[in-house]
Amino acid sequence: MSVPLKYREIGDFHEYYSGVRKAPYLTVFVGGNHEASNHLWELYYGGWVAPNIYYLGAANVIRVGPLRIAGLSGIWKGYNYNKPHHERLPYSQNEVKSIYHVRELDVRKLLQVRTQVDVGISHDWPRGVEWKGDWKGLFAKKNHFEADARAGTLGSSAAKYVMDRLRPPHWFAAHLHCKFAAIVKYGENPESIIHEPVQNGHMSGETLVAKNTDEVDVNPDDTPPKPSTTARNDDEIDLHMDDDEPTRSPAFTDQPPLVPLVEEMQPVTADVKAQLPASFAKASAHSSEQLLPHPEAITNKTTRFLALDKCLFNRQFLQILDVDPISQPLSSTSMSEASFHLSYDKEWLAITRVFASELVLGDPSSHVPGNKGGAFYQSRIAAEEHWVEENIQKRGLLAIPMNFAITAPAYDPSVGIGVREQPREYTNPQTAAFCQLIGIENPFHASEEERDERMRNAPSAEDGRSGEGRGRGGRGGGGGRDRGRGRGRGRGRGRGYR
Repeated sequence: MSVPLKYREIGDFHEYYSGVRKAPYLTVFVGGNHEASNHLWELYYGGWVAPNIYYLGAANVIRVGPLRIAGLSGIWKGYNYNKPHHERLPYSQNEVKSIYHVRELDVRKLLQVRTQVDVGISHDWPRGVEWKGDWKGLFAKKNHFEADARAGTLGSSAAKYVMDRLRPPHWFAAHLHCKFAAIVKYGENPESIIHEPVQNGHMSGETLVAKNTDEVDVNPDDTPPKPSTTARNDDEIDLHMDDDEPTRSPAFTDQPPLVPLVEEMQPVTADVKAQLPASFAKASAHSSEQLLPHPEAITNKTTRFLALDKCLFNRQFLQILDVDPISQPLSSTSMSEASFHLSYDKEWLAITRVFASELVLGDPSSHVPGNKGGAFYQSRIAAEEHWVEENIQKRGLLAIPMNFAITAPAYDPSVGIGVREQPREYTNPQTAAFCQLIGIENPFHASEEERDERMRNAPSAEDGRSGEGRGRGGRGGGGGRDRGRGRGRGRGRGRGYR
């Protein structure tokens, strides 16, 4: 887990993992940048981290009752965006961080979705969304955001690509440790985005429920923010501790920028290069991208964005919303989905089958197969949807099974969290069952001999490359003192929306 030593402590998640406690509400989450990434790696395609707590995987689309939810895990780092998923236990120090950086292949899969979803979830904010809400109030609360926002570097380009493509009525995020709401409007031109301000962190048109005097108030102070004058809290994880370059500070104005500010003669960084169109890359057999119009079945024109704060006392970390589904139901009898059980999404299973052979794991010298273009993928996805319908949907196998299984040993208080050796890798039976269901190879499986060999070749602490502070292989529950993660092989819940 990527977290400074001073924040590492055992939490209570191991009790949910071991079965001592059970989450009272179904919880769906995406991964961020302070997770037990080695555990979430086992569930790349999604799965239960504990009973009633479901991880969406690196990228996914699932159904929760009548709602269709898309999710993207990780945070944006442009220099790793086009790389394969090369991290595999035992990790180097760099890999402890890079494993949670968003990869282009996972985003490419989400961009193939051609039908309406109801909810989008990312850990990082979609880039530029800060300008679609009360940005003055945001900068008053978090004045260090302004430099990045005006430089066009605040948030995730990957999340923006997906949000602008899928256009769900609701998009939820976290990461920046504050509550913020915004409204993004899309015009007839697929590239047009209309700004509409949002007041006091509440989305325009949302229902405000009358206060129940018998209920504990999780947001006792919902007044407009005042400029922050408090001293830095040394017990709070630094938002920028993963940054590799200092933020430049452009001149500030009282207006949002029409375009991101760029200093003259500024070197082109890897982060910028990663955002260039495919035409800027060296030509290859499949480098020509055939541009397709925005999918006709994606009709929503307004996305309501909401980010919540950390789960701490007197912080705005909880909000209850009514979400009306606008996605196409699975069938005319789909109202049986109102039980809010999880189910696989037919279109997403087809996309997963198409891209399964392009997933490259564990080899930092390898290259991700190039983007062959929407037209190339579209015909193949249509054929795979027919396969999914015949082999999964008609056989009644779209329901996500409640097949959580303990892989690593649970946290043992008698051992504690002070063990520093690298954890082992485990084959998660949920991933194995999923791959078998959709008829693809399970690339996350390895023999014990292969794993033993990798452990023998683990980076040493002396060479500065070893992943610091891992546990003995048990599932913990700590990590950040406010996040409920485990040190060692501690599992984390991420930030979920119930």
